[in-house]
Amino acid sequence: MSRLFSQLRAQEPLCKARRSLLSLGLLAPLMLSAPAALGQSWPQRTVKFLLPLGPGSGVDIGARLLADRLSARWGQPVVVENRPGGDGIVAIGAFVSAHDDHVLLMTPTSSFTAHPYLHANLPYKPSDLLAITRVSNTIITIAVPTSLRAGSLDQLLELVRAQPGKLNWAGVTGALDFLFAGFLQRNGLSMTKVPYRNPVEAANDLAEGRVHMYMAALAIVRPQLQTGNIKLLALTNSIRAPAAPDVPTVKEAGYGELTFDGLVGLFGPSDMPGELRDRIAADIRSVVAADPMIGERLAATGQMLNIGGPAEFARATEEQRDKVTAIAHELGIKPMH
Repeated sequence: MSRLFSQLRAQEPLCKARRSLLSLGLLAPLMLSAPAALGQSWPQRTVKFLLPLGPGSGVDIGARLLADRLSARWGQPVVVENRPGGDGIVAIGAFVSAHDDHVLLMTPTSSFTAHPYLHANLPYKPSDLLAITRVSNTIITIAVPTSLRAGSLDQLLELVRAQPGKLNWAGVTGALDFLFAGFLQRNGLSMTKVPYRNPVEAANDLAEGRVHMYMAALAIVRPQLQTGNIKLLALTNSIRAPAAPDVPTVKEAGYGELTFDGLVGLFGPSDMPGELRDRIAADIRSVVAADPMIGERLAATGQMLNIGGPAEFARATEEQRDKVTAIAHELGIKPMH
């Protein structure tokens, strides 16, 4: 009998090893399928889009169009919550502090790429924003009052050279301010900056001729354009816009260094699983492809539909951040954060 017990004890490690291998064999398929299962089970409750802009803005309209279609696709409510104020920091801070993959941020990248040079205490790091998908490009115009005798960008700059410091430009804190200030310095041009907090107020003053140039989204200056009080000299976008087909790009006008695409897209928390990020991006691409009205509605708000995946959107955002950083260095502006 003791001999039998000895044989069983000798076989026990081998049996344990076999059981372990069997367990691993059974668990391996489950482990491999876990990320996919996570992606398929999301969302489990209401999804929230936080926006740094108020109701009625182009980004807000686009977010609500997507929310409606995605809610039907995901089987859960998708709501839009506007958190304007603080140069975009209010919305971004709320998004980061939520630390929840059911709370996403939809924003123009220009609302935060200049933040390190404008704010000393930011409630977030760039790495806290994980690019999910680009949705659209805001159409950005270079506009002047009709009363100004300049029908092209060349003619505007001729006036600036002839009257150093006499003409002014409207500036609203952000990446576009850096872009134009850097352009002026690089080309030895002198214009007086008139700072504004409210972009609509800047557009109104432009129409009255109180300021001579304003670089702004088409949606902001469209009312004054329709009344004939302002005119567009160029677009900073890489390509012409269907909403303004006769207006050249800055590159076509001979000033490619002013090229700047107003990227708008969706961001998730930094620890969002890659499979989930890819699924959200694919779902957005699918609902947009299935509904041409989304592109038409965005065009009416001064945007161009331009869907881009996670890697592409992340790269474009980083390129914009690098451009702002390079201009800040040229202007002698150091990071505050």
